Amino acid sequence: MDRFPYPSSGLNHLDDMLGRFQYGDNVVWQVDDLIQYKQLVIPYVQRAIRENRKMIYVRFAQHEPLLEPQPGLTIIELDADTGFETFSTQVHTIISQQGKGAFYVFDSLSDLLTSWATDLMVGNFFMVTCPYLYELDTIAYFALLRNYHSFQTVARIRGTTQLLLDVYHVEGTVYIHPLKVWNRYSPTMFLPHRDELDRMTPVTNSVDAARLFSYISDQARAATRRKLDYWDQVFLQAEEMLNDPTMQTQQEQAVDKLCRIMMCREDRMLTLVRRYFSLRDLLDVKARLIGTGYIGGKAVGMLLARKILQQDTDFDWRQRLEKHDSFYIGSDIFHSYIVQNGLWKLRMEQKTPEGYFTKAEPLAQGLRKGKFSNELREQFQEMIEYFGQSPIIIRSSSLLEDSFGNAFAGKYESLFLVNQGDPEDRYEQFENAVRTIYASTMSEDALTYRLQRGLDQLDEQMALLVQRVSGTHHGPYFYPDMAGVGVSYNTFVWNKDLDPAAGMLRIVAGLGTRAVDRPDDDYPRLVAMDYPLLRPQSCMDNIRQFSQRFMDVLNIPQNTLEPIPINRYLAEKPDWNVDLFAVEDEEAARRMKQLEMEGPPSWIMTFDRLLTETDFVPLMRRLMDTLQRIYDYPVDIEFTYNQAIDRPAQLNLLQCRPLQTRGFGARVQIPESLPAEQILFQSQGGFMGGCIAQPIDRIILIDPSAYIQLSQQGKYDVARLVGKLNRQICNRDKDTTLLMGPGRWGTSTPSLGVPVRFSEISQMSVLCEISYPGGNLMPELSYGSHFFQDLVEEEIFYVALFCEKPDVVLHKHLLESRESLLRELLPDAQKYQHVVYVYDTHRQNLMLMADVLSQKLVCFFKTA
Repeated sequence: MDRFPYPSSGLNHLDDMLGRFQYGDNVVWQVDDLIQYKQLVIPYVQRAIRENRKMIYVRFAQHEPLLEPQPGLTIIELDADTGFETFSTQVHTIISQQGKGAFYVFDSLSDLLTSWATDLMVGNFFMVTCPYLYELDTIAYFALLRNYHSFQTVARIRGTTQLLLDVYHVEGTVYIHPLKVWNRYSPTMFLPHRDELDRMTPVTNSVDAARLFSYISDQARAATRRKLDYWDQVFLQAEEMLNDPTMQTQQEQAVDKLCRIMMCREDRMLTLVRRYFSLRDLLDVKARLIGTGYIGGKAVGMLLARKILQQDTDFDWRQRLEKHDSFYIGSDIFHSYIVQNGLWKLRMEQKTPEGYFTKAEPLAQGLRKGKFSNELREQFQEMIEYFGQSPIIIRSSSLLEDSFGNAFAGKYESLFLVNQGDPEDRYEQFENAVRTIYASTMSEDALTYRLQRGLDQLDEQMALLVQRVSGTHHGPYFYPDMAGVGVSYNTFVWNKDLDPAAGMLRIVAGLGTRAVDRPDDDYPRLVAMDYPLLRPQSCMDNIRQFSQRFMDVLNIPQNTLEPIPINRYLAEKPDWNVDLFAVEDEEAARRMKQLEMEGPPSWIMTFDRLLTETDFVPLMRRLMDTLQRIYDYPVDIEFTYNQAIDRPAQLNLLQCRPLQTRGFGARVQIPESLPAEQILFQSQGGFMGGCIAQPIDRIILIDPSAYIQLSQQGKYDVARLVGKLNRQICNRDKDTTLLMGPGRWGTSTPSLGVPVRFSEISQMSVLCEISYPGGNLMPELSYGSHFFQDLVEEEIFYVALFCEKPDVVLHKHLLESRESLLRELLPDAQKYQHVVYVYDTHRQNLMLMADVLSQKLVCFFKTA
């Protein structure tokens, strides 16, 4: 590079006009067609190759190649259809690898609209790529087709590039008009110049100027829609053909295009969406879309499920489905937010293997503090004004979420907003909620999930689903009568008579947060759809203990989401018809009578009357069966249920996604009459994960009696130790680990179990929860929750040992005589060696066996 005084365009007279290229220049040519661009590219490339420059052609467009393979030219082909983030990351990687002083030719930026459908993302790409090229002293050529982009996009490119030049062909003459030449100036530089082959002559006489600008003016008039983003032009064209019966073929093509640019990219979901959405349906979605891009997996799943039910000719779902009231914040807003807040460089560092986790928190902090554009703030404000003071929920709806193979259950935030206060406060709460959800893409659980499933380098943009909360005002509180989750295929059958294909529900009174999460010290109702009153055995033994005692509500005066004790609330005699959901606690009534005490009755949330005296169970079974049949795959739904005075009870279908299931597998013959000295534990029921015959290589045991003696900080320390041990497991198939501990794994309350994050147990093969009544530590069979969805997706076998039951055996002493490996594996963990034990069982032939149909489970040491 030092042999040449300056980088060149390959045309000496053009170099003279521009005051020569400077290292770091990005050169954007606005042209009428690609022939004009190619005529400028060829001499630039030939000169660079002749001077032994590092010359790279980045090929990504569908137009004809600008250059053919030749010595000295490196051609790198990319696919823009992979999405903005993946494509931009690949370009960033290429620039990094080529290093300083490289010369580049890029295909036409206008062609990116074929893949991304919006000028916004074309501008974003240039804004993140141009500065990096400048930083590395490169020279790069780009092209824009004139009158093809919005004024705003051209303005953003103009503000970022070093050179922007218009090229015109008028009556056989080429004119080049520099619009921006950064850091250079001459008295005639910014006049149009006529290319006379050996020199560039500025247009200074009125005759030539009139002819040129008349041509430019005619072009501008012909491009009446240039002010519109390409995205808006596509939807305007769809609107125009909507009611024209002669354009049936074009309407079908428009449906396909709108589905691909707004709904989803995953083939199986895309097929279903095309089948059930009309052009009118898609335009209705667009009318509720803020920004551009995809509406995300969660929004698509909800809308698709509703369309499937509405087209069910055997049942009139319109009488039973509560209408949704939703807005969508497009996925392009997420990356625009990153770019416009100067976080893209940090995002690229986070995408590298070494920065994947270490750069996540700095990026999350930046996402929590960013600002939105004025245009976007205005659209947010209009939406907030539309909802007024009705409670809303803002839900994550990323591109990969709720798709076939990837549920992302609970990995990203979703936030309720009670939505009270003056307009300024309500708007601020909304913006903060959006920032919080954006930042949740960098949580350790989300990053671990993506990494383990090979999704860490895919385009994962965050769209948002904003919905009016389903429910009713009851005095100071707002909530639905009931909410829950449902699965159309029940892999957690707790009785040999249950049919997995009948499905299962997990229901609660009030908001559905207690159904999707594992609530601390509380128990949602599990409902097998073929035997609704048949509870798991542990629940049958003590219905009062294993029932819901708190319900989540929105406190309107306090502007908060809060749990309230159900019995205390019912004592206030609210206007809530609880008869379908609860029965009076007769035992408590007898005790009060014996003690001659007066007071309101106590209630137990059984939901028995709802399950037996209404059409709720057949309705939900029909709903899930219909969706599973159309999906041709088990489904997982979220819903609310509200009683009505003048019509049947209303269901609000909030979410539907393909359910990742683990089949039962071949039956396992459980050994009979094993000697006690061989049995580590044994149980009748209380497990999930199908039939299994699994050797166990290692056991991690948290001693219950020692754990309950720890301080709260000590319990959190133990959780972090488990995470460190989890990270040492490199291959689950070769190092099968059984994790055993008291109470609930993943609880947020350390007194009820070990407060691990899922990313801290993700490499375990078997998870075992042990009851310890002396410390009030009990497992919770929370199938249907996000936590259990994670277990299913990661194929982690689950066991709950209720040690107080006569058919449960736990011989912990068989382990206590063995040496713990904790100090060897984690020398700094000596403080907790009396709490955390690690046993190598690889050579002891430890075997876990379970059979679903007989509901038998045993973990035992095989004899040699």
